[in-house]
Amino acid sequence: MTMKVPTGCLFTHIIRGGGKKIAYQNAGVDCAFVGALSSGFCNWRIDFTYADTNNTTYRTSRGRTHPECKIDPVRNNSPQTLPRYGKACAHLYVNGVRRVSQCHHITK
Repeated sequence: MTMKVPTGCLFTHIIRGGGKKIAYQNAGVDCAFVGALSSGFCNWRIDFTYADTNNTTYRTSRGRTHPECKIDPVRNNSPQTLPRYGKACAHLYVNGVRRVSQCHHITK
């Protein structure tokens, strides 16, 4: 039996908590097989943004820019309680350009 194995990289964003309380938040890149053989992501940063139910961003936690190349960039964010419902997003920037985002809706 022949099977194709997925290759490449995935951007992951994990949030744990309840209601408006975020107990744990992490975002990063996971690469597999051929994707893991690349030189990685250079001059990268991960930002977290928070928006209300009208999609208006009210808070941004900007990550620091890492000048090195890394195959598995990752960032954690501090626990917090959001002032309103809406969404929490993580964004990966490479050389100052947003490459990918992932969001979670924060609802009652």
